[in-house]
Parts: sequence; C-alpha cells; structure tokens
Amino acid sequence: MEVPILKLGEVLIATVPSALTDHALLQLRDSLVDQVGTLRAKGVIVDVTSLDVLDSFATRTLRDIAQIIKLRGAETVVVGIQPDVAFAMVRLGLKFEGVATALDLEEGFAFLNQRTAGGGRHATSRGV
Repeated sequence: MEVPILKLGEVLIATVPSALTDHALLQLRDSLVDQVGTLRAKGVIVDVTSLDVLDSFATRTLRDIAQIIKLRGAETVVVGIQPDVAFAMVRLGLKFEGVATALDLEEGFAFLNQRTAGGGRHATSRGV
C-alpha cells in the first residue's frame, strides 16, 4: 500500500494508514526524500493519527526520515501520536530523539511556519 503525499504550499503531508507495512514505510521514506527535492518543499508533516502502535522499526524509520529530510534542507514534524501509542513507546524505551512532534496537523503547520519563516530554521525542536 502506497502512502499518498499531498502538497500544500511548501509543505508535504503524508497521512500514514493504519494498515502500514514495513515495505510501505520504506517506500514512504524514499518518496518523501525524493519529493522534498523535486517539489522544493521546506517542510514535511507525517501524520500517524491512525496508528495504534509504533514498533521499533517504524520509530527508527520515522526518525531516519526526519534526519534525511533535514540533510536535504527541510524540516519534519510527526503529528498525531495517540496517548496509548505514546505510553507504549515510553514503556518500550522507543524514542524520537531529534524529531519534532506536534499534537495535530494544526500544531504541525504552526511549528513548520515558525521554523521556516525568516530564518527560524535554527530554533530548537521538541521531540519525544
């Protein structure tokens, strides 16, 4: 299953479906990295609202996505981590070190606007 990627202004939005396979997650990584350059995006929002679980592979891959996109000159924010998912991640010791997170799409856009407006790229990101 391919994850659709939408473009809104200078931001790419990927809404991750609940039935996400490891292969689809790797495809998402490759597609986002390519599209950041092709579409000259300044920000990426990865919406994980529909996920009931984030295992170690998904957590590591999302962290890799954010780091690769940063090296390509754009910012990434992961939005929509559900309370049960956050609780399980903490209990399992899974971390989004260096990855910005936000409650929802609205906060994700606000974060990216702050980071990409007028040299705001050097602000500190918050992560789980």
